[in-house]
Amino acid sequence: MRNTPVDEVDGIDRPVLALGTDYPTGHVLEFHRHRRVQFLYGATGVMRVETADGSWTVPPHRAVLIPAGTGHRVSMTGVSTRSLYVEPEAVPWFPRTCQVVDVSPLLRALLLSAVDMPPRYDPHGRDGALAALLLHEIRGLVPLPLDLPLPEHAGLRSLCERFAAAPVVHEPPARWAELLHVSERTLHRMFLAGTGMGFARWRQRACVLHALPLLARGVPVARVASDLGYASPAAFATMFSRVLGAPPRDFRPAPG
Repeated sequence: MRNTPVDEVDGIDRPVLALGTDYPTGHVLEFHRHRRVQFLYGATGVMRVETADGSWTVPPHRAVLIPAGTGHRVSMTGVSTRSLYVEPEAVPWFPRTCQVVDVSPLLRALLLSAVDMPPRYDPHGRDGALAALLLHEIRGLVPLPLDLPLPEHAGLRSLCERFAAAPVVHEPPARWAELLHVSERTLHRMFLAGTGMGFARWRQRACVLHALPLLARGVPVARVASDLGYASPAAFATMFSRVLGAPPRDFRPAPG
């Protein structure tokens, strides 16, 4: 099914529904939730998924797993999606929080084929087998470090959100401590308790996630590195590769 709202087919008696949807650049799906779990794959472009717990940046050819009932907002940059909506009882192993995962060539081919299945496919025929194989492949996926957790503490969360919108890699924790009227030691304790990460690691990841949509739009690596405060493109590329296991060039658009 293509460009069909999930609400129109959600009641169909099949464990897996596959939908393909094309979105214009800059499109935003405001906060909403689904009764089914969602496997949201970006065939093109970059997505940013936000929940009350944090945000997840999804580069091209990756996917995000969204648990049933999770309120989420999705910002799109040139995105064409292939989504699976799955009955929760069919995937008791599904994660309880969002996760971004890599998508293998096999899983990608299965997704592209699945969106051409009729909504009331034969569960005992070829399409039923395809749906079962999709779930088998998804179950073994390993999460990627593409999430940016946010703390519950209102003041610290506000600073985190402001920083994530325009990060600079050398932002000093002393300035945050001063703004929150706490010591640096207390700030680091608050950060670890609220995000599960130290300040420096969180700051670094915020820079990487901010860079992804810029790279996907074709912004030169040197400019991205400069905007983030890196001394050189090489320094930025080294950090980026350390975090994501691949260089920035792998996340740039393919030559047309």
